Amino acid sequence: MHNSPLLETPARSGRPRMSRRRRKRLTIVIAATVAGALVATGGAIVFAYHQATDSIVRSDFVLPQVEEVAPEPGEQNILIMGMDSRVDQNGNPLPDGVYEALHAGGADDGGYNANVLMLLHIPEDRSKTVGISIPRDDYVEIAGAPLGVTHSKIKEAYGLAMQEKMNELSWGEEPLSDDELYQQARAAGRQAQIETVSHFLGDVRIDHFVEMTMGGFYHVAEAVAPVSVCLNQATEDSFSGANFDAGVQEIDAKQAMSFVRQRRDTGYDGPFLTDLDRSRRQQAFMISLTDKLQQKSTLMNPKTVWSLVDVTQKHVALDSEFDVLGFLKIAHQVSQTGAEFVTLPIVGFENIGGADVNIVDIDEVQALVASILDGSYFEPEVQEAADGTAEAVGEVADPAADAEETDAPDDDVTQESADEPQAPGTARYDSWEEPIRAGSIPCVN
Repeated sequence: MHNSPLLETPARSGRPRMSRRRRKRLTIVIAATVAGALVATGGAIVFAYHQATDSIVRSDFVLPQVEEVAPEPGEQNILIMGMDSRVDQNGNPLPDGVYEALHAGGADDGGYNANVLMLLHIPEDRSKTVGISIPRDDYVEIAGAPLGVTHSKIKEAYGLAMQEKMNELSWGEEPLSDDELYQQARAAGRQAQIETVSHFLGDVRIDHFVEMTMGGFYHVAEAVAPVSVCLNQATEDSFSGANFDAGVQEIDAKQAMSFVRQRRDTGYDGPFLTDLDRSRRQQAFMISLTDKLQQKSTLMNPKTVWSLVDVTQKHVALDSEFDVLGFLKIAHQVSQTGAEFVTLPIVGFENIGGADVNIVDIDEVQALVASILDGSYFEPEVQEAADGTAEAVGEVADPAADAEETDAPDDDVTQESADEPQAPGTARYDSWEEPIRAGSIPCVN
């Protein structure tokens, strides 16, 4: 039976109300955590396929505003959602040791916000796979206006719709067990979240979803640790528990939680960080985690494999049509060609109704997403030079391609650039606005 800390089943004799126990804490679920967990099980999951998938929570969704056009063969758009809840996929509390490692409170903390949202676009030819990170605080239209809320932070569509469905079912005539009520309410939350994201991005087709809990990410990190990450500057944060040196370092599962949750520096002279830097941390960790999962030593460890299978059973939800084995094959192909990660732009920050939100330019966002999906994002702009020849301009630079150049410092290097990571195989990214690419260890803020 579930133990939902945030959604309250209204008493039959009372008036249903929405729980207000919501925190602005960061969730730490990353797209790579989900994809990596599935990829890592590799051959072993074939052996135990039914055992690994029969227990996974599944639900359906529809996109009534999206024109029903069949995708190109092999092309997929997968929405990855990371939940802020501190319980497993069935609403059960996590072990006490996990809460201690999370550094994010207990079962009664958090909520049902989709604090991590990433659309993974996998093209037919697998050449330009892109993860599109959607800042969780973007102020958008909420599909269906659950509980009468027409606009809010994009992450809140899930929790609002889940609460509305919980109220509806609790007052309904059909008798339901607590588990049935809980899972139906969560399915309504997924529907609203997926539909809201699709509409925000320009009524984009979404083929599948993958949802993971905060505890799920911890267990994945625990199974494959240590993982290599890189920071441009030393940083610490009393809220997330972060305390990291500058440069390349290997981190364990508890440190991984802090690494991907940090959005501020509480030290004396640390870097200025925002929630957008947190998204960049998640992207960087995804790249490093995927690299670790591709190592044969990781996949050959039976304990690691079965730990990841256990994670998918307890902490992952998928749509009913998601083919795990088929995705394993696609993920392997993608790992050979690499991926790029983009964070959607914002215009600025405002406070609306007491909530700090990101203001976005809808047209700009949708134009960027459209260019990624049709491939034109990767085509350099061509203009005619003075001599009549054509030359490419505005092509996105590839920091990873210049990684080796950081090995030898210049004689005229400034103090600021002297602090840059000099380790081979790294690429420095100073802003969340820069696209980040696989192929090297990303050094981020």
